[in-house]
Parts: sequence; structure tokens; C-alpha cells
Amino acid sequence: MRAFTGEPVPREALQRVLSAARRAPSGANLQPWRVYVVDGAQLTELKRRTRARAAAGDPGDAREYEMYPPDLAPPYCARRSTAAAQRYAALGIAREDRRAREKAIAANWDCFGAPTVLFCYIHRRMGPPQWADVGMYLQTVMLLLRGEGLHSCPQMAWSVYHRTVAEIVAPADGLILFCGLSIGFEDAAARPVRIDRAPLAEIVTFADSQPGTRPSARCT
Repeated sequence: MRAFTGEPVPREALQRVLSAARRAPSGANLQPWRVYVVDGAQLTELKRRTRARAAAGDPGDAREYEMYPPDLAPPYCARRSTAAAQRYAALGIAREDRRAREKAIAANWDCFGAPTVLFCYIHRRMGPPQWADVGMYLQTVMLLLRGEGLHSCPQMAWSVYHRTVAEIVAPADGLILFCGLSIGFEDAAARPVRIDRAPLAEIVTFADSQPGTRPSARCT
């Protein structure tokens, strides 16, 4: 969801969600996630500082992890391009309208209007399996939020200005900011943006599920 109302998120609902999400899968029970919840005056100040940096043309902080492989190969590069095209088309933004695209990107720093953000960190010494644990934890949080009537939006974009986030949340030593998770109630009046997903046959192989059949060579 990239359109929220300003209605406050009940603290009790967040506590229920985050308490239950502790049961998310975690290899060897490491629970490698560390989260900080920001709202109210602190979030207002964070938005102000981040918008100021972006408006000044600040490209952001040194990356602590690569969002995407630099040599993204098919079909992944095509999926990313298609997703961007679909989103901007839904927003009525032409491909050549650079200013409008920059404005759409800048909406990240307003959390798309959400009144609460959860910032998810992981220790820099953790490896790929622990990053996968963090993904399962965040998915669990997002699903539990829906059970409370809330929506959310994971935003790796916040890692671009991780130093500004750190000024507000003061994370423990050794942590890397993976993403922010904007949380709030859906703005039903906003234009919905739904991005297509790859066909099932393109991403799933049922190995020898039926006699005489073989997995498609197209499946990965």
C-alpha cells in the first residue's frame, strides 16, 4: 500500500502484532532482526530531515548492502522495468517526465502518508540465511497487520538515508538498516497501483508430479 490516511495507529494493535511476530521462522532461533518503531514528533522530524537532504540533491549515504545485483540478468531486469512502467502509468506519469518521477520517489520520505514506521535492522555479521529470516519476519508482521485492519509498505529506500534514520532511532552498534515499513490505514480515495506478477509456470516447477510429465525448461 502506497497511500495512507493520517489516522493514528493504535499502540495496542502494534503490540499485538509485534508480540505474535516473534514466532516467525528463524534458523537456530537466532532472531536476527532488531526493530525500532517511530511515530509522532520523532517521525515528523525524520521526514523533515530526510526531505531536506533529498531536496538539496543529496544522493544519500554509502551503501551498506546492494539492493539489486549490478548485472541483473533476464528475466529479473525485465520484471523490474515492467514494474516501474506499470507503477508510473497508474500514476499518470509519462516516461519522459523526470520531475514527476522524482516527486513520486520523494513520496517515500513522507512514508506515503503513513503515521508510523517500523525500521528493521540486522547485524552486519549475519549472512544470507539470516537475511532470509528477516524477510520472513517482515512478511509475518505485514500479514498480522492486515488482521488488525492495517496496511503496510516495505521500503528499502530508507537505507539510502540510513544515517538520518540513525540520528532518530540511535540503533545499537553493528546494525545495518535493511528497510523501513510504513504502517497505517488505507487511503481508499487514492488511485490503486497493482503490479503484475510472473506467471506460475515461470517460477514454479512441479517435479515429476504426474506420470509422463517433465518440468518445463522455462521454469526456474
